[in-house]
Amino acid sequence: MLDVLLVAATERELDGRDGLVCGVGPVEATAATARALALRSFGAVLHVGVAGGRGLPLRTVVVGTEAIYADIAAGIPVLSSTLPDPGLLAAACAALPEAPALPITTSAAVGRGRAAIESTAVEAMEGFGVLRAAALAGVPALEIRAVSNEIGEEDRSRWDIAGAVAALQAALPLLLAALAAESREAAGQR
Repeated sequence: MLDVLLVAATERELDGRDGLVCGVGPVEATAATARALALRSFGAVLHVGVAGGRGLPLRTVVVGTEAIYADIAAGIPVLSSTLPDPGLLAAACAALPEAPALPITTSAAVGRGRAAIESTAVEAMEGFGVLRAAALAGVPALEIRAVSNEIGEEDRSRWDIAGAVAALQAALPLLLAALAAESREAAGQR
């Protein structure tokens, strides 16, 4: 069985499962994930949580094809995106064929109207940090989100966090089984 580090920003998003509560925002997510990966060996990292979406129905589960960091800009080249592990991505897409596979933008201040946010379909606050920490540790990683609100919607009464968490919880058994199968297949090829 693949030893997966399940990471979410909050206890609510873990929904009673064992995992790492990394905290809200890219800095907290990066630091907490890096620490967890330094203290123990894992076969993969699966980052889950709720997100804002543009033009996606609430409760839509999204498989992240790229984690884009919207908050960084400099006069020199900087790392502003990271990719999930191709094997984990393929396994997740096969396990969740109805889930759109899309880039997910990470920002510490979601919905603020910046160009990077205005052009994204999915935004959240931790994905880039979690995937970057995993990449630096050499651990395959993947981000999965469920849409709880329309990007820019300030009326929290229109958000469906409980529904998004329920959608994640319905998807997790399928994802974890697919990741275990991917792990067995990868181990057989070594």
